[in-house]
Amino acid sequence: MVVDIFIPCTIDQYYPETAFNMLKILERVGVTVKYNPEQTCCGLHSFNCGHWDETKEIGEKFIKEFANSKYIVVPSSKCSSMVKNYYTELFHNTALHNEYKLIQKNVYELSDFLVNVMNIETIGGRFDGVVTYHDSCASLREYKTFEQPRILLKNVKGLELREMKDSDVCCGFGESFSITNEPISISLAQQKITNAMNTGAEYIASTEPTCLMHLNAYAKKNNLPIKTIHLIDILSAGL
Repeated sequence: MVVDIFIPCTIDQYYPETAFNMLKILERVGVTVKYNPEQTCCGLHSFNCGHWDETKEIGEKFIKEFANSKYIVVPSSKCSSMVKNYYTELFHNTALHNEYKLIQKNVYELSDFLVNVMNIETIGGRFDGVVTYHDSCASLREYKTFEQPRILLKNVKGLELREMKDSDVCCGFGESFSITNEPISISLAQQKITNAMNTGAEYIASTEPTCLMHLNAYAKKNNLPIKTIHLIDILSAGL
């Protein structure tokens, strides 16, 4: 199987190693990966800020860069959801209608692709540690991902998965929300970190880099003994 990969701007700028780890995982399960170096962004951030004209320009670029029938694998439910759910708002009944409909059908967050397309539940890596999982708002409510990351984590050698209280509650990032509503954002991060630490976990895992950045910043600022890590970086450990 040959797939395209889309590397979101946040991964590209702040977690580039996660992108390489996704490549490692896909090659491990026998997938041939194609990467278009012209890719940049799906338009999520500008869309959430209400800049729809700018978002449409970004979206048109995205559609043209992935104008084929291959699966598009993404290390983020949030960016996958943007294309699947909100490109309809931008491109329905436009000249790009057919192209965006094809892309919508083919975009998959990595864990969903592995479990539901490839029928793979274990990658074969090893990660020694206690982990709790954070369901981002976008992954749970928009992309509808819940079981897939947990299935993969439970099959990682050396890893103990412990569920935290209110794993489905927002971490407080919310794109520009963390800037415009800073006190609420910090309070939500505090609640999420407290719930995670109450499990005895050493790591908070998620598919969303922005959630991980937000929670990591709170933990570091308050000298708390817990780390954040992308699901992909766990799955690729020991490969």
